[in-house]
Amino acid sequence: MPLIRKPASPPETPAPDDRNIAEMLIEGSDDERWTAARRTTLLPEALPLLTTALSKERIARVREAIFTALAKMGSSESAAVIIPYLRSDDAAQRTAALDALRAMPGAAAVHLPGLLKDADADVRLLACEIARVLPADDASRLLEELIERELNPNVCAAAIEVLAETGTAASLKVLGQCATRFPEEPFLAFAIKTARDRIGSR
Repeated sequence: MPLIRKPASPPETPAPDDRNIAEMLIEGSDDERWTAARRTTLLPEALPLLTTALSKERIARVREAIFTALAKMGSSESAAVIIPYLRSDDAAQRTAALDALRAMPGAAAVHLPGLLKDADADVRLLACEIARVLPADDASRLLEELIERELNPNVCAAAIEVLAETGTAASLKVLGQCATRFPEEPFLAFAIKTARDRIGSR
């Protein structure tokens, strides 16, 4: 009977030794950096290592692995590392940063009041999406405060979209004030009506 050989298994990227994770995270190949990013949280110096690696990384999938590692750490400090990337000119990078912050709502919540007051309207708009994953009462309070002072109708619309999901009858007052402040913005009037209807139906 002829001997049948088993097919050779494809080579696997070996798991890095903890002693050289830091070196691989910065200087390794794409696959090595990706693997190292997923293991860096095991190290006591994980936060500064990931911070440095993220600032240098140009490959999207490796960068996403670093964002995931920071989100897994789930601390206000790791959230603070991610927040500057909400300002990136790269839409994919902004989305990855937003997703990471949404995956760590407790840690992100510490920074959310500041983000909702940021000088950049785009950051305030993205911050509304972070509020979506908070407990409903906390999200409603923060978004109502934002709508009361916000001068950008696009940011108001983003806040109102979330408030439609989290708000209560107490939110109707601030919605009415917003409608009065922007009487010539039809898209905002539609968002306010939708929010009022959804809140009223609960």
